Amino acid sequence: MTKKEDALQAILQQGLLPLFFYQDAEVSLEIVKTLYSAGIKTLEYTNRGAAALDNFTYLKAELKTACPDLQLGIGTIKTTEEANSFLKAGADYIVCPIVNPAVGDLVREADMLWIPGCFTPTEVHVAQQHHAALIKIFPANILGPAFISSIKELFPGQLFIPTGGVEIDKVNISTWFKAGVCAVGMGSKLISKDVLAGQQYDQLYTLTQEALALVQECRTN
Repeated sequence: MTKKEDALQAILQQGLLPLFFYQDAEVSLEIVKTLYSAGIKTLEYTNRGAAALDNFTYLKAELKTACPDLQLGIGTIKTTEEANSFLKAGADYIVCPIVNPAVGDLVREADMLWIPGCFTPTEVHVAQQHHAALIKIFPANILGPAFISSIKELFPGQLFIPTGGVEIDKVNISTWFKAGVCAVGMGSKLISKDVLAGQQYDQLYTLTQEALALVQECRTN
């Protein structure tokens, strides 16, 4: 299995993609270790602050022994320069809030998984032209599950993951999967500002297990 296939399979199997950024590298590491101990095998660290690259490099080094089978992707990538920097730092996949075909081509040349963010059918089409195996619907709270239901027949076989506004709630998660997504992205609803600032690792552990259980239940029903 290629790195690209491996990254995609991990996300599909888990059905939930946690994502976060925090400026403190040590707290970031503890968050990742907590997610891992709760059953997470793949997650997205986001390029949302000046410390992101240094933190990501630190995380990759520490996680080799702490969480050896964890896949760590990087999100909020908008340029080829950013993509290059994080690929060199060992990113397992690249997630973007936009469709930048140059980033898609770069990631494809590296034989890695590129997950671009799309808001319109035109953007989905452009992403497909640049071989996006998985497309992020963002911001999902604006578009809603009805958007996926409306466009999925235009793009048969395309895999979609909504990010932004997915709740740890059975009705909400179930509605997304019924609409046709293959997984859901979850940021502040899972890893909230309070959890980060207060280092509430026990609460995060419990919430993560709850979210994973809901995803499995909603996918099988």
